[in-house]
Amino acid sequence: MANLKNIRVLVVLPMYGGSLPIGRYCASALQSLGHIVEIFEAPDFYPAFDALKKLRVTSDRLEHLENSFLQVVSNAVAAKVETFEPDLVLAMAQAPLGRQTLKRLRRDGVVTAMWFVEDFRLFTYWEAFAPLYDVFAVIQKDPFPEKLRQIGQENALYLPLAADPAFHRPLELSPIDLRKYGSDLSFLGAGYVNRRLAFRSLLDFDLKIWGSDWDGDEALASRVQQGGRRITPEEAVRVFNATAVNLNLHSSVNPEKLVTGGDFVNPRTFELAMCGAFQLVDERSLLPELFGPDELAVFKDMDDLLGKIRHYLEHPEERAALAEKARSRALADHGYASRMETLLEFTAGRIAGWPKARPESEAMASLPPELRGQVGELLANLSLPADVSFADLVWTLRARQGVLSGLETAILFLDEWRKQYAGGKE
Repeated sequence: MANLKNIRVLVVLPMYGGSLPIGRYCASALQSLGHIVEIFEAPDFYPAFDALKKLRVTSDRLEHLENSFLQVVSNAVAAKVETFEPDLVLAMAQAPLGRQTLKRLRRDGVVTAMWFVEDFRLFTYWEAFAPLYDVFAVIQKDPFPEKLRQIGQENALYLPLAADPAFHRPLELSPIDLRKYGSDLSFLGAGYVNRRLAFRSLLDFDLKIWGSDWDGDEALASRVQQGGRRITPEEAVRVFNATAVNLNLHSSVNPEKLVTGGDFVNPRTFELAMCGAFQLVDERSLLPELFGPDELAVFKDMDDLLGKIRHYLEHPEERAALAEKARSRALADHGYASRMETLLEFTAGRIAGWPKARPESEAMASLPPELRGQVGELLANLSLPADVSFADLVWTLRARQGVLSGLETAILFLDEWRKQYAGGKE
């Protein structure tokens, strides 16, 4: 097995959307594993991209402008790659990486992976982009991997979603937060048609609906919170913790069937479990592989949902027992650190010679004795391994904000001296 230590990973975020927070959780997990992580902050470009819609130009000109803008952002990713020299570029779903940039990265020997955390049946752009990635991680099993093989992507990895234990956790909420975020029954997510129809049957309960895209539904309007704005991840954790019964109904555009029995398991399932919050989730074909029957409460149709809502509202001790078991399973098996380890191991197994060995650093050993004694504590504070290269230490220091310590200043001074007088070679 390749040496999977001190790997440099560039995480490319989307400009907006559901995979944006997932990308941040991935970056945090990789850092916790001791890898060197840089984030391409595509959301910084979104205000300018969104401003194009306000130009009042024809639709074909707008499309041209948007494509041109996205190409500039894609080129910016390539520039970041040249500077950071990552071992892996990890792009999240909807990341602004164009076909030409992906071809260029492959030509230059830069290994790329995408985590496609979307339903392949609804979002079909994977057909154009999947073959250009070295690794393509997905949240669905066959027939998706087989379809990927048919278009030339042999390195498909089933990688279910997860949660971040440092973020998704039980909270002790203030009375104000409990009043603001709490209810007997709540749902957090977008207003897909199956949810709109289902929730109209739940108006006799103390129901709160959080999230966007609920416009135009007069029956539910009074239950939609915060004017139907998008809820931040921080607010979501408060909602989960404050709610007695969290509804977790997966999205569907089929109005005829409440529970479709689909395959992928959404991030909310893992996040609720990690928070120690009780949830009622619809049946999913892949769910039994992830949680046991004594860890989650599952419903199969509207009658079953109504009956279980009433039952669990009347039995808080059963809610608490299930929530505790779900949290234990999530902590053991469903953290983002575990998912990132799986992705890196898969990549090493499929891409010959990855990651490439970097030259051994002589600079660390050449540090003056009075500095070497302090470096161990600095590495610990930076969450870097003891055998990190000097170049990666310098990169990490330059990426930090705030006032530098004397030791950090000395290390950066030494790096500048080496570049000017020693050729910067290691």
